[in-house]
Amino acid sequence: MTRSSLLVLVLACLLGAQTSFRPPAVPLITHDPYFSIWSMNDRLTDGPTRHWTGTPQALTGLIRVDGATLRWMGNEPRALPALEQTGLDVTPTRTTYRFAGAGIRLEVAFLSPLLPSDLDVMSRPLSYVLWAVQATDGRAHAVALYLDASATLAVNSGDETVVWSRAHLQGMEVLRLGSYQQPVLATSGDNRRIDWGYLYLAMPRGTGPDRAIESLEASGQAARQTFQDSGDLAESDDFRMPRRAADQTPVLALRIKLPSVAASPLSGHFLVAYDDLYSIDYFHRQLRPYWRRNGMGMDGLLTAAERDLPSLNARSHAFDQELLQDATRVGGAGYARLVALAYRQAVAAHKLVSDFDGTPLLFSKENFSNGCIDTVDVAYPASPLFLLLNPHLMEAMLRPVLDYARSPRWHFPFAPHDLGTYPLADGQVYGGGERTETDQMPVEESGNMLLLLGAISHAEGNTQFAAPYWPQLRQWAEYLAAKGLDPENQLSTDDFAGHLAHNTNLSLKAILALGAYAQMAGQLGHGAEAAHYQATAVAMAGIWVERARDGDHFKLAFDKPGTWSQKYNLVWDRLLDLHLFPAAVAGTEIAFYKQHLHRYGLPLDNRSTYTKLDWEVWTASLSAQPQDFQALITPVVDWLSASPSRVPLTDWYWTDNGEQRGFQARSVVGGVFLPLLNQAALWRKWAAQPGPQVDH
Repeated sequence: MTRSSLLVLVLACLLGAQTSFRPPAVPLITHDPYFSIWSMNDRLTDGPTRHWTGTPQALTGLIRVDGATLRWMGNEPRALPALEQTGLDVTPTRTTYRFAGAGIRLEVAFLSPLLPSDLDVMSRPLSYVLWAVQATDGRAHAVALYLDASATLAVNSGDETVVWSRAHLQGMEVLRLGSYQQPVLATSGDNRRIDWGYLYLAMPRGTGPDRAIESLEASGQAARQTFQDSGDLAESDDFRMPRRAADQTPVLALRIKLPSVAASPLSGHFLVAYDDLYSIDYFHRQLRPYWRRNGMGMDGLLTAAERDLPSLNARSHAFDQELLQDATRVGGAGYARLVALAYRQAVAAHKLVSDFDGTPLLFSKENFSNGCIDTVDVAYPASPLFLLLNPHLMEAMLRPVLDYARSPRWHFPFAPHDLGTYPLADGQVYGGGERTETDQMPVEESGNMLLLLGAISHAEGNTQFAAPYWPQLRQWAEYLAAKGLDPENQLSTDDFAGHLAHNTNLSLKAILALGAYAQMAGQLGHGAEAAHYQATAVAMAGIWVERARDGDHFKLAFDKPGTWSQKYNLVWDRLLDLHLFPAAVAGTEIAFYKQHLHRYGLPLDNRSTYTKLDWEVWTASLSAQPQDFQALITPVVDWLSASPSRVPLTDWYWTDNGEQRGFQARSVVGGVFLPLLNQAALWRKWAAQPGPQVDH
């Protein structure tokens, strides 16, 4: 057994038997909102691989054993039978498929080493497709492996034209494909794929008699047919270009021949990468991806990726194992599966770029919501992952919002909602934008910013990051003190539910945010200010308990008896050691929630049977007893394998039948990491990461 296989087995045992675990969609290559490829089927061969939006972006894998060709990825060519899939494991940084048939066993792992403590590696837009093949019947077999990547990975639609070429790099076969027009950062929107930059497919040439390598740029149908017929690729590339991506779909293809596969495994890898050249328009400055900040190009990236594979493979295994061990201890094997499935999705809904001085900036995209960039009430639910694993990434997410808020363009006394529409961060577009308060989220976003800054200060043990922005923070605290206890008729982060006045959960956020502000003021030595806002928060909390109480629970809105809602914002009282509310508030709510569970979770409130995944986990984290946490989390874990909606994790679904209500592939699933923050020692352990080195 290979070391890779052994570690996969250990992780599978750690998570418990996974035979019944069927993710709604399986992450394959996951780096940012444009380079994000998934399998949305039970088996990797049941359909084409897809972009997170659902648009096909085909990766095709074939295997030829003793002259017979089978599929191991994708549903083309349809006439070919599929190699039987015998296993699937999903860990935070990799997805591993196992196949068997024709006398051989094949294992394929998709590794995206998104290591949060190493921003240079985390920002690399490159995944490894690791393979290992061995005979299982005591005979030696002639085997050939084939992988191709479709031109659809480099365009928004099949009508766009593409060109392709070979890149010469010592020791590697490198193929490149991109759009002909190259409209870099020319468009923005939600349901879009990239239409600039270049897709790369590469493989080390290798030496020795046990393998022979070929590469090809041609139409997918022709390349696959030639491999099916002979196990080879055509002798020359197809030079009919530029041409439409949908016209005899061009592919980049690699093939490796293994003349004699016996019981001892043979292994190797392919590299799949995407160079977007420039990633974000930040107030009309085009920013490079973070990995490029010191002048590295794709030749350097591919060389480094090939050189670093052994260490990155081991480091990723160690990261997965430690994180899943901790998640299992905190919430059980089912909860650990949720953590594993959410990790790459949450990270890949962001893009890490470099400012002009090398400062890291992390921009989120509101996938299938409204396409906004750097949305504050998306950063808020996503924050537990980043606060846990590297608070400096949380700083990188908030810094653009803070700089925007203190600029002359933002003239409101509350925090912004967003910075634009991805990938153009040129100013708020939501609600009234920069023009009017209409349909803004003033209490929501001001509370979010103060709580997130308080959480960064709590994790890092100081308030150095928040200090330069103190005038803005003071203004938001003043606003919440005046408007937060009994919010007016306005939107909250759950804006799909519409406007709501006197929202008790929104009031909770404002009160706890004032407590976090008081805590930070004390750390900065502003004693009088800290005392004032602490007293304000304590008084508001007392009023809240009396006005929100409704017998055996607390209301949805102060003026609506007989209503209820998840009070997920209350989690910060414990996380930040604020202690503004009696413990009985959380206990009362948990007891009530346990009586209102549906088959697949707890509804968001009494108005509908839909729920939000992130808030369910936050609400479960209010539990003081492990059995209460399990009571609330078990229906969510059951939903993972039962949801009929085959999409990257939706965070908005119906609790009775498990169907998607809306949203998918959003960063907010980072919120499922919140129970790990509840363990102070775990938070300290993971958050003790070195800060990024800024290149001045």
